[in-house]
Amino acid sequence: MSRSIEVEVAPRIAYQAVSRPEDMGRWSPENRGTTGDVPAGPVVPGTSFVGRNKRGRIQWVTRCTVTAAEPDSRFAFRVHAIGARKPRLRGPIATWEYRFEPTERGTRVTETWTDDRRAWPDFVAHTFDRLVTSGHTFADFQTRNIDRTLQNLKRQLENADAA
Repeated sequence: MSRSIEVEVAPRIAYQAVSRPEDMGRWSPENRGTTGDVPAGPVVPGTSFVGRNKRGRIQWVTRCTVTAAEPDSRFAFRVHAIGARKPRLRGPIATWEYRFEPTERGTRVTETWTDDRRAWPDFVAHTFDRLVTSGHTFADFQTRNIDRTLQNLKRQLENADAA
């Protein structure tokens, strides 16, 4: 699933915001940032962090590793472990990617979610998805989350830029 939005800030500003996993909770309807284990300074490929997530009353953490950190252009990470308090259940879960393209008025930010659960039998994945998304497919659910994330990112970056 992939969605884009135009933000009226330079690619550098959009990239710097998104490439700080600890700040993702500012925009995402589900992510709450990290557990504080992200090293200081710019993240690079191989940087690992634990993301905090919440949907309704359910909370969980994920182990993530940065796979791309190309300033002003691309930031990506893969999610490869999950758990209630510690990310103990290992295996491919998802890949998140953000691309930043200059436009006349600023930057086109594209957020992409890739479902990496290829080893799961389809019926298991579909049943799990409908249980954890209140009856939706995960693709539909993530599309709505991505749209909300991008709208929140746009609002915050443009308001900060105007201030």
